[in-house]
Amino acid sequence: MHAVILAGGKGIRLRPYTTALPKPLVPIGDQHPILEIVLRQLAGAGFTSCTLAIGHLGHIIRAYVGDGSQWGLRVDYTTEESPLGTMGPLLTMLDRLPEHFLVMNGDVLTDLDYGDVLRRHRRTGPPLTIATYQRKVSIDFGVLTTEGDQVVGFHEKPSMAYRVSMGVYGLSRSALTRYAPGLPLGFDDLVLDLLAAETPPVSYDFDGYWLDIGRPDDYDRANAEFTTRRGLLLKGA
Repeated sequence: MHAVILAGGKGIRLRPYTTALPKPLVPIGDQHPILEIVLRQLAGAGFTSCTLAIGHLGHIIRAYVGDGSQWGLRVDYTTEESPLGTMGPLLTMLDRLPEHFLVMNGDVLTDLDYGDVLRRHRRTGPPLTIATYQRKVSIDFGVLTTEGDQVVGFHEKPSMAYRVSMGVYGLSRSALTRYAPGLPLGFDDLVLDLLAAETPPVSYDFDGYWLDIGRPDDYDRANAEFTTRRGLLLKGA
């Protein structure tokens, strides 16, 4: 099983932590970089190889990870010279990828079973499988429902629930063959194109532990919780 980790972002939201370190190497808990945690999880889930898509401060990531042998993985690299979006880096390496593979952001902290995501994607056969998580958003205002100039409903500071992308995907190479390498391609572009072509992605619903370390609040929470959740996050790794 093969995974591609997107690790080329500048991590602007996490400055000043990312001034000297690439975002995937910011430490969590007892000084484990998030990328190391992810690599250990992938190896524990049965993955044998991984491609790191690097860009900003990528030489530091390459120096830290090396060939991946310390985690039982074969790691290679592709370098993003200019921003290509979430899916754009994949277009430059399609000939190196298997037909079905995992794609994920390099700043995800979760106990999601990455291996099960890829196995289900292979078994069910959609072009794209999106791991999703339910987020609740609290609105700090009284919300009115109106019809014309009439107020017909009112909710005081409601909470709304949405299923959001976790930044983890099962992907088939055939879903990308229509796109030109070297041009930007966002996750949103791919999803909208698949919907327009009536070949929709499927959702892998997950309700365990998930934090997006690119968000400052979640990064602070991850540091506070990692010690107590270490066994959950690194089980089998």
